[in-house]
Amino acid sequence: MALGKRKREQQEMWVATTDLPKSPGHPFYRKLNQLLAEAGFDDWVERLCAPFYHAVMGRPSIPPGVYFRMILVGYFEGVSSQRGIAWRCSDSRSLAEFLGYGPQERTPDHSSMSRTQQRLPLEVHEQVFAFVLRLAADKKLLHGKTVAVDSTMLEANAAMKSIVRKETGEDYKEYLRRLAEAEGIKEANDEDLRRFDQSRKDKKVSNEEWESKTDADSRIARMKDGTTRLAYKAEHVVDMQSDLVLAATISPADHSDAQTLCDSVMQAQINVGEKVEIEEAVADKGYHKASTLEMCAFMKWRTYIPEPKRRHRHRWTDKPPEYRAAVYGNRRRVRGARGKRLQRLRSELTERSFAHVW
Repeated sequence: MALGKRKREQQEMWVATTDLPKSPGHPFYRKLNQLLAEAGFDDWVERLCAPFYHAVMGRPSIPPGVYFRMILVGYFEGVSSQRGIAWRCSDSRSLAEFLGYGPQERTPDHSSMSRTQQRLPLEVHEQVFAFVLRLAADKKLLHGKTVAVDSTMLEANAAMKSIVRKETGEDYKEYLRRLAEAEGIKEANDEDLRRFDQSRKDKKVSNEEWESKTDADSRIARMKDGTTRLAYKAEHVVDMQSDLVLAATISPADHSDAQTLCDSVMQAQINVGEKVEIEEAVADKGYHKASTLEMCAFMKWRTYIPEPKRRHRHRWTDKPPEYRAAVYGNRRRVRGARGKRLQRLRSELTERSFAHVW
């Protein structure tokens, strides 16, 4: 075999589209397009999105089916930004074929994706998410009996400098200036305020007293790197057999894991429909709480949640008997061989699902 050399001369300026080599396509995306076509996805999603567009005003947008296919490309290809998704689709003929574009057509730009995302509300995205899950359930790709639950903090698009007092509406600098004047420090400059803030005791910034001026739904929280930021809590429910994400919920950052466990699992059950019934929930020790375990038992979900170490044993004198039965039943399951195996698998599956939301 002779050594091949790259051509260095200038290529032809014009090539007929009929002379372009046909893309062999990607087997996965061709099969996915076939499944979406059988389910009538494009007609369904166009009817779903029609109320959010004018009938004849302006130029036509990118079809909703193309927009949601680009989101799927980002998920499957591990691309989190809209600019990166648009570039990836324009660079690959097999992905352009998946979107329904020929070799002579340009795939949508990232700005078109951004405008479509701003136009369509969250409810539309949730309905498309549930449509895909039910399609997977119809094709026997979704098991759904045992799910893993985990959460992470997402930094909000708001700075701590934007927080204001709920009672007075004053920002942090105005609040410090008022405290400094009460201590006898008159006409303090910024450096004086910083020194005063560092020296004062019982310094706390709580969500009960402070809120963001630009993002009132965000909450003050401590991130995993130890910093304090305005944030939200993202929680995922993952099918432990198929690795499919069944629910991706967003909660206030000051809500504990135990508070949101049942709501997230219930949302996953709603998303998958009646054909799949969730029976078991696996989570880490941050989700362990007697009332939460009792609620899961009431919903007929078996839990596998490790119990955190405590200095003292439980006292059940002031608790309903159902709490004790739920805690002891969960403890017995966690200590078994299956419980340990599920915990190892949980840490692998749920952490992987958060890679796309950072």
